[in-house]
Amino acid sequence: MSRIRIRTGNIRGSRLAAAGTAATAAAALLAAVLSPTANAVDRPTALENAAAALTEHATALGLTSAQDTKVRDVIVDADGTQHVRYDRTYRHLPVLGGDFVIHLAPDGTYRNVSRATRQAVALSSVTPTLSGPKAADLAANALRAANLGETLKKLTSRPQLVVDALHGAPKLAWRTDATAQDSLGNPVARTVLTDAATGDQIDAWDVLHTATGDGKSLYAGTVPLETTANGSSYGLQDPTRGNTYTGDAANKTDLCLLTTICLSRAPSTVFTDSDNHWGTGTATDRASAAVDAQYGTDVTWDYYKNVHGRSGIRGDGVGSFNRVHYGTRYNNAFWDDSCFCMTYGDGDGTQLGPLVSLDVAGHEMSHGVTSSTAALTYSGESGGLNEATSDIFGTLVEFYAANASDPGDWMIGEKIVRSGLGRDALRYMDKPSKDGNSVDCWSTGTAKLDVHYSSGVGNHFAYLLAEGSGAKTIGGVAHNSPTCDGSSVAGIGRGKLGAIWYRALTVYMTSSTDYAGARVATLSAAADLYGAGSVEHDAVAAAWSAVGVG
Repeated sequence: MSRIRIRTGNIRGSRLAAAGTAATAAAALLAAVLSPTANAVDRPTALENAAAALTEHATALGLTSAQDTKVRDVIVDADGTQHVRYDRTYRHLPVLGGDFVIHLAPDGTYRNVSRATRQAVALSSVTPTLSGPKAADLAANALRAANLGETLKKLTSRPQLVVDALHGAPKLAWRTDATAQDSLGNPVARTVLTDAATGDQIDAWDVLHTATGDGKSLYAGTVPLETTANGSSYGLQDPTRGNTYTGDAANKTDLCLLTTICLSRAPSTVFTDSDNHWGTGTATDRASAAVDAQYGTDVTWDYYKNVHGRSGIRGDGVGSFNRVHYGTRYNNAFWDDSCFCMTYGDGDGTQLGPLVSLDVAGHEMSHGVTSSTAALTYSGESGGLNEATSDIFGTLVEFYAANASDPGDWMIGEKIVRSGLGRDALRYMDKPSKDGNSVDCWSTGTAKLDVHYSSGVGNHFAYLLAEGSGAKTIGGVAHNSPTCDGSSVAGIGRGKLGAIWYRALTVYMTSSTDYAGARVATLSAAADLYGAGSVEHDAVAAAWSAVGVG
């Protein structure tokens, strides 16, 4: 019998960079607890310890000779406690829901594991009854249906055979990424999971998770920018933050989503300027939106680095890039892992303006952090948690910036909303149902909702944990957050919310985590940071109960 193969190379998203100076007392505590020190276990040692634990506990972990593992992320606490996150394959096929996190004591001994699934991963055959081309056709039809019959152009479907362990007993399935352009030339994309034996659709979800000079932005006033001198001009590229940069998409679109094409070519032209003073603060100057986008990237980078000790989206110090002025009247912004980039539309001018506000940038880039860590599946309750994670960190980025032109609040997208939308924000975290679609409280039907609406449960929890229940004014905006059980909740502050949620995301959550699992993960994170039975630990429990997650 062949032995279990354990891969430790090519770690995507590992983070062991030293933490920066914390901005708040809570952030300082987090840095002290989580940031590696000169005495901490190093990454190679953690990998060796985890590999030994995998071999020793293979049976308990559900691993067999038909399976392979690969490290996705490594976190080492200051006391030497180690957390190594793995993805899994079965007979060389990716296992959706096969991910797990090995937790090790400072001396390297095995403590326990967080698993996306506890079911045995074993199939009688990996030969599909349904062909790949047929799965591609079914996914293309699903994309058409999701776009209400609109005529789509340049539609492509790319099926991949996988093992689905997210939806009950593991089964052979086709995961198909379908992409196209709508009638305006803007991108649409959907991932469809199809049973490889019956052809039944198992699940489907949207793929597009819908900044020395200075610049005059559209939304944030005049902001500082780190740029790159190139002869007599400057490029909007920041060498101090992993060479992040912003380019002009010239209102064009491409279909490089979900492929490696984006990695081999630049899909936009980097903005340049002759005097290193960018934009006019008006939409008639194309550089103004670029200032907002680059500024949003800068602040998001600084937030994760200075508050959580994470250097860049993947934690590897590599910068992403932005494309602004994408498409025609495009009411969206999205993070795309395949190009490691942020893309911003200009909005239609009626419902939305250019989607380059600070909280939107923080939201979308946080999708990249989630992808590099827990990889929460973008459907059901895990999809709602994925969206809530981005709303939470997008909001915390806005508060972190402390920008007088865009003060922090618990509304999402308030800067980009126009009168035609009929409300003053995209989402409201104090009372999510104010948007007309999101839910305030968990119920058995939450998993069936669109992820942007089921995220309301996580958003409501986060607001209550940070600010508490009742009426108050924050950032010049009136907030009022009633609880689902009539209780009164005392907040513990935004810094502690961020610390708890980040640790839960990077250490305990997995691809299949639902709201009940998020309660367990955040309680574990709070116990790690502040102690079991602490005020913070009890506040987490109270806030979850207040939104119906018991």
